[in-house]
Amino acid sequence: MILAPLPLSTDHDIPGPLLTELTALYVSNRDFHALSGDFPDPDGIGTEQVATALAGELAHPDTEVLLARSGGRLVGVAITLAHHPDPADPDPWIGLLMVDAGLQRQGYGHRFAALVEDRFRTAGRTAVRLAVLDDNTRGLAFWTALGYEPIARRPDLQKGRPCTVLRKALG
Repeated sequence: MILAPLPLSTDHDIPGPLLTELTALYVSNRDFHALSGDFPDPDGIGTEQVATALAGELAHPDTEVLLARSGGRLVGVAITLAHHPDPADPDPWIGLLMVDAGLQRQGYGHRFAALVEDRFRTAGRTAVRLAVLDDNTRGLAFWTALGYEPIARRPDLQKGRPCTVLRKALG
């Protein structure tokens, strides 16, 4: 699996063919989007919505969108944040790690998460955090199986949804 930052055009746009791939990946995760409410209609996610969502993420300093490819195929997308808005929080965050739904339960998510962790480790970071929506039992099981430990419960910053905050030391 190859991990690389999202390439943007000179106008800071996502190239059309890549946006099509990303949209297919988002569409494949219909159940997650129905749970999260990030898109008004999880059955009608289009390229403009995905482009707008990613542009919103990239508008924040220290945010990086990472793409995972295997055999040339886009298998996942991650959004990371090098610094949390709370200055008392020293850890980077994984804001999203999403694998094509048709490839889930085949080890891609574990390998993808490990590559993201390695990136933080290489940058000298000692731990990483993330938040899982309380209704996302599959997500919570995934992250705890990877060694992430719950450290708090609080609403997410974007929509106030109840979440469990997890942390993993990167020893």
